Amino acid sequence: MRKRAIERVEAEHLRRDHAPFHVGDTVDVGVRILEGEKERTQVFRGVVIGRRGGGATETFTVRRIVAGEGVERTFPVHAPSLAFITPVRSGKVRRAKLHYLRDRVGKATRLTEIRRSVPAKAQDVPSDKPADDADA
Repeated sequence: MRKRAIERVEAEHLRRDHAPFHVGDTVDVGVRILEGEKERTQVFRGVVIGRRGGGATETFTVRRIVAGEGVERTFPVHAPSLAFITPVRSGKVRRAKLHYLRDRVGKATRLTEIRRSVPAKAQDVPSDKPADDADA
């Protein structure tokens, strides 16, 4: 069990600006890369095959196929080097870790897509009605 003092200090550094994602989702991860004085964002798209940890130490692993070879990268969820994490599609899975995808090739690596409802924030939804409906 983590101490409350450590959780309070970590809470200041947690990021809440990315969309929620789950194991089995295909995500775009924007990684900030410094090249000399310039900074650019490189996108890594793949399937989330696992999440682990909690708090500031939480990480997730993304797998993709590049030139016929499987490539996996592990990212800290709350790292400042991540520009964004965007879910592209959601996959139907029944496991917390998808390591079995490592043994599959081609179409066998595809997951069945499911539709997840994303709760819309009240301030993000444009309203067609005026705020004052007293005259109607």
